[in-house]
Amino acid sequence: MAGTNGRRWNHNIHYHPRILDAVPAGARRALDVGCGEGTLARALRRAVPHVTGIDLHAPSVEQAREHPGDVHYVVGDFLTHPFEPASFDVVASVATLHHMDAATGLARMRDLLRPGGVLAVVGLARSTMPRDLPRDLAAVAVSTLHRAVKGHWEHPSPTVWPPPVTYPQMRALAAELLPGSEYRRHLLLRYSIVWRKPRD
Repeated sequence: MAGTNGRRWNHNIHYHPRILDAVPAGARRALDVGCGEGTLARALRRAVPHVTGIDLHAPSVEQAREHPGDVHYVVGDFLTHPFEPASFDVVASVATLHHMDAATGLARMRDLLRPGGVLAVVGLARSTMPRDLPRDLAAVAVSTLHRAVKGHWEHPSPTVWPPPVTYPQMRALAAELLPGSEYRRHLLLRYSIVWRKPRD
C-alpha cells in the first residue's frame, strides 16, 4: 500500500535518506546489496551514473526489472558473485545483513569499496530485554502514527525474524571491521552504519 501522497513507505524506506545523504560527490559506481525490487537502487541512480543491484530473490529482481531506469540487476549472492575488489564508490545495503553472517557481509562490502568510497548500511538487529523495552514501545507508537498517515508498503522479499545479532553486537562489529565508522541506532527498529574507506 502506498501512502496518501502516492509514495511508498515502510521502516526501511523511512531511512533511505540516511543512505542517499552519504553518497560522496563524484561517485560513479554504486552497488545495492539485497536490492529487492529496486526502490533504493532507483533512488541511487538519480545520484550515481552506474548502479548495480544484486539479490538472491529472483521474483523481487524480476519486479525491479519491470521499472524504467538504467539500473543493472543481478540475481545472485553478493558474497560469491565475481565483482572486482575495490570497484565501487558506494556500497549500500538496507535490511540485508541479518540474512547472512554479519561479520562476513560487512567485510565483503568493505572489500568491494574503492579507497575514498562510502559504505552505508541500514539494518535490523535484536533488542535486549528488558533494557530496550521503553525504546521498543516508543517505536511501536511512532510506527503506528506513520502508518496511519502514510500507509504501509509490504515489500515482496523474504523476511528473517528475529535478527540473529543484537544492537550492541552490531555496534561492536562495526567498530572492529570499519574503524572510524558512524554507528547510530534509530527509533524505528533500525540501526545505520556509515563509513568512508581510507585512501591509504
